[in-house]
Amino acid sequence: MCAREPLKQERNIITKSKMPSHIHSVSRLHRIACIPGDGIGVDITDAAIRVLTTLSSTLGGFEFDFTTFDWSSDNYLSRGYYMPSDGLSQLRAFDAIYFGAVGSPAVPDHISLWSLILPIRKALNQYVNVRPTRMLQGVKSPLGECATEDLDWVIVRENSEGEYSGQGGVSHEDTAHAVATEVSVFTQVGIERIMRFAFETAKGRPRKKLTMVTKSNAQRHGKFPHLIPTEESVLGGFFLVAHGGLGMVLWDKVFYEVAKDYPDVEIDKMLVDAMTVRMVLHPKTLDTIVATNLHADILSDLAAALSGSIGIAPSSNLDPTRANPSMFEPIHGSAPDIAGKGIANPVGAFWSAAEMVRWVGEEKAADGLMKAIENVTARGVKTKDLGGSEDTKGVTDAVCQEIEDLFKAA
Repeated sequence: MCAREPLKQERNIITKSKMPSHIHSVSRLHRIACIPGDGIGVDITDAAIRVLTTLSSTLGGFEFDFTTFDWSSDNYLSRGYYMPSDGLSQLRAFDAIYFGAVGSPAVPDHISLWSLILPIRKALNQYVNVRPTRMLQGVKSPLGECATEDLDWVIVRENSEGEYSGQGGVSHEDTAHAVATEVSVFTQVGIERIMRFAFETAKGRPRKKLTMVTKSNAQRHGKFPHLIPTEESVLGGFFLVAHGGLGMVLWDKVFYEVAKDYPDVEIDKMLVDAMTVRMVLHPKTLDTIVATNLHADILSDLAAALSGSIGIAPSSNLDPTRANPSMFEPIHGSAPDIAGKGIANPVGAFWSAAEMVRWVGEEKAADGLMKAIENVTARGVKTKDLGGSEDTKGVTDAVCQEIEDLFKAA
């Protein structure tokens, strides 16, 4: 784990959208922290800021105040840490966080993840990760004749515990008897809150259907854990906790308990390995999906590929209480092999930006941005991963122009 040393606030306001001169109403200001990170994260963050600035200046009535934080792997290598010691405190001052990507061949993945994005998710109580998946207009699926309406899912990922709880360790390191453990931790509180969010999501969608993903068949023990004490400052008193073999059993149990409060939501259960088959062969049987941290992480990448490309998929890390800023990011990685070449697909970045715009309360703008994105892809203005010939700038130019055309014509 990297060391964190005191550092003066790294705040650099890079752009602020301006309202058209003919707009005289009071403007709503949304303060956005931008963390471009590594690789193509820098490219797509720049593109997203440009699109968001065009959106606010064209529609009017609101503005974005962007502040960028250079918490990159290059800086980690030069100074020994990603975030300064007051980094999380700095982020709490914003309305939302826009994240590019993290990862560098020069830094082991477990260091970059556990030094930047995972601490942000945990410290800011972003316990929900929402990953919508659908086929955009003009984008072909590898499933061939799959109809657009047959692949329209929302994957709800538990984002704070489970397999990514950070518990475990290594003993007898660098010997022939080295032993490593990675402990999955599931709590009653953690499971129940993600299940309720998933049920509410399913309830609000037309099909009102929720599929729970599990692997409880491979767990050795079927008994349930007992109450154990925890710090008052964390959850206040006692809570149910399970780890190892008990985790998925508790996951299943809480799902069915919460389901009793949602009689209008149709439910089913899938083992994670069988779920991959169902996603490929029977996509139209799925709608809202809830899964653990690891399972949803993997399944959402498969979902993105089935919808056309991992480059188009968005992700929202949410604190539903709104006590902390939520964070929005495309699900693709830093892709260092194409970084700086100007060929990265920015659609996932734009879709993530639309989710952020919706989260801060600008529904009309979010809908307009999504319409602009799909109008552009429908015309065939796409990067190579989607079968097109455009580069990052070409797609960005087209989306910005489409935003202006849509709202000026309204």
